[in-house]
Amino acid sequence: MEATTVPTPGSADAAGSAGRRQGHIRIGVDTGGTFTDIVAVDTRTGDVATTKTPSTPADPADGFLTGVRKILRLIDAVPADVESISHGTTVATNQLLEGKVGDIGFIANDGYEFVLEIARQSVPDGYGNSYFWVKPDRIVPAERVRTVGGRMDFRGNEVRPFDTASARAAVRWFRDHGISTIGVCLLHSYANDAHELAMLEVIRDEYPEAVVSLSSQVLREYREYERSMTTLVDASVKPKVAAYVSGIAAELEKLDPGRVIPFSIMRSNGGVLSAAEVVHQPITTVLSGPAAGALGAALIAANAGYPSVVTCDGGGTSSDVTVVQNGRPSLTTEGSVGAYPSKIPMIDLVTVGAGGGSIAWLTAEKALKVGPRSAGADPGPLCYRKGGTEPTITDAHLVLGRIPAHLLGGEIGLDADSARAGIGSLAAELGLDEAACATGILEISAWNQANALRQVTVKRGLDIRDFPMVTFGGSGSLLACRLIDILGLPAVLVPPNPGNVSAYGLLTVDVRNDYVQTSVARHQDLDLAEVARIRSTLHEQARTALLREGFAEADHRFEITADLRYFGQAFEVRVQCPPIASDGIDQDWAEAVADSFHDGHRALYGYDFRGNDAQQVEWVNLRVTGIGPIPRPEIRRIAEGTGDTAGALIEERQVHFDGWHPTRVYDRARLGAGDRIEGPAVIQEFGSTVPIHPGFHAVVDPFGNLVLTPDTQGVMR
Repeated sequence: MEATTVPTPGSADAAGSAGRRQGHIRIGVDTGGTFTDIVAVDTRTGDVATTKTPSTPADPADGFLTGVRKILRLIDAVPADVESISHGTTVATNQLLEGKVGDIGFIANDGYEFVLEIARQSVPDGYGNSYFWVKPDRIVPAERVRTVGGRMDFRGNEVRPFDTASARAAVRWFRDHGISTIGVCLLHSYANDAHELAMLEVIRDEYPEAVVSLSSQVLREYREYERSMTTLVDASVKPKVAAYVSGIAAELEKLDPGRVIPFSIMRSNGGVLSAAEVVHQPITTVLSGPAAGALGAALIAANAGYPSVVTCDGGGTSSDVTVVQNGRPSLTTEGSVGAYPSKIPMIDLVTVGAGGGSIAWLTAEKALKVGPRSAGADPGPLCYRKGGTEPTITDAHLVLGRIPAHLLGGEIGLDADSARAGIGSLAAELGLDEAACATGILEISAWNQANALRQVTVKRGLDIRDFPMVTFGGSGSLLACRLIDILGLPAVLVPPNPGNVSAYGLLTVDVRNDYVQTSVARHQDLDLAEVARIRSTLHEQARTALLREGFAEADHRFEITADLRYFGQAFEVRVQCPPIASDGIDQDWAEAVADSFHDGHRALYGYDFRGNDAQQVEWVNLRVTGIGPIPRPEIRRIAEGTGDTAGALIEERQVHFDGWHPTRVYDRARLGAGDRIEGPAVIQEFGSTVPIHPGFHAVVDPFGNLVLTPDTQGVMR
């Protein structure tokens, strides 16, 4: 295997400070369910190298360090050459998905010990499918909740003083019962955090070894249930994330004794943060890897001339989809991980159990299902020969000849006989032949992905037929042609080295720090001086964080957004605020924000109440994001092709699409810009495979992307 130079759009300095830079190699490491993907950028030449290594679910740090050493060997570099490392991790995500939240304690105000039980009255997925819906289990059982006296009102005024005696009694109870992880959420601490800080002082005095999360530091935003849940989720993942990050940092120190390699973690909001800082905000990493993939795909697509796309990141365990408009993935604060709502800024993703390792199984009624259970990396699909016992999507592709009998350029051999035996056993129960059963598995997987893509488009008022799709991840492009048919997509773009787009995305993102403050007020009664004060406080917090990250003040950038609604509505619309003039926040600025809200409301819901004085606008939250910009190298074009693709031909083999076809198999590395491949065909590279169905063709664009389109529109294949 040799290093591959690919046209890519950026890189990142995890430390953020030119003054701390050593070396010239920036590395991105994305840990997935099956493989760990690694990308290295040489900042002197702009050359990019990529590789993959199997993930190690028992200890993800092993796969991380193996990948770093492997990429260094690949490019003939030494640890001293490393300038920085950025990492997308699934540690927090997997802990929450598996429900392993641990023994957490919860401290609330007197009379509010059942806030988790009350939760919300909204029913998921509508009433039609939820007649027997039961609220999810509490993240903290009632017996591990302790209350303290004292009370703030919603404006931050003290109604009753903080009761130190009850606070000490609560902490001593946790200490005596060995509960060392504690979440604190006191009423209206978003407006005044004095009582929570007093609670923290008591904990530090009585139980200094306890791990603590304060709601005023995790989510300074109203809605008590969401604040409580987000704080408790943060507390639950804090020990494991801290141990994981500290362990990697210690190993990196051994890798290059005598210096600290700058090391950062991808966050759910589309930015990176130094590992030293992220251990204090672990909840912000819950969608770390998928966020990096969405950003990397957005940049690659925009460079290729597609500023608005849908993306499909196909991994070994699941597929993540999102929508990109005008070069930016959509953000939300209404997300959840597993059963736990987490009201933090995150890329608006939908995840479906349709990855390469997703298991095909039969219900009691003998109906074929695919996922969400996954064989993952260990034991993996049947064809991995590592102890897997159930057929998977990867096995189905292998049986149909759509992928080669090896992965990673031959590093991992695949056992086609084991795959056929597993698919054959399932086929016998269904009364089908092997090919029909394997085709059915892939068809169900394709429709699962299609339905997820509809969720991020049609459910948001967007016509998916207006959006080309970018597929990436090791399995992302395997069903691309079928998704074109199902959804009516105009085209699918497959970047070079698609399996490494998420790792590359880690090297293209800025450092981002988000700060929010709730301050509910009617637009007509808006106190501009108070808005200016809140903005100034949030700006200073963001500025201080960027300075800690090593960015010179002249490089700082700031974005201001606000959440507004019509009075009486339950949810807000987030809008971008205009730049603040030299004379500060004034009425014109506020009116411009309100106008943006009317526009945003119409775009989302099809109507607005602009000019209707009876429907008053209400301000809810003000947000400031501090951005430390990262320089990105120029995207390179690839060499022109000759038009004769015979030189890229590897072999011809039988592949099943709508039947068995003699199919040419091409080496993607030997294709040039302008080359065209007609289906049926298979295009292979080190980390992924692109099947081209009959009636489709692929054209290589100037930047090495494959653009898949049907020969005729609207034909089912």
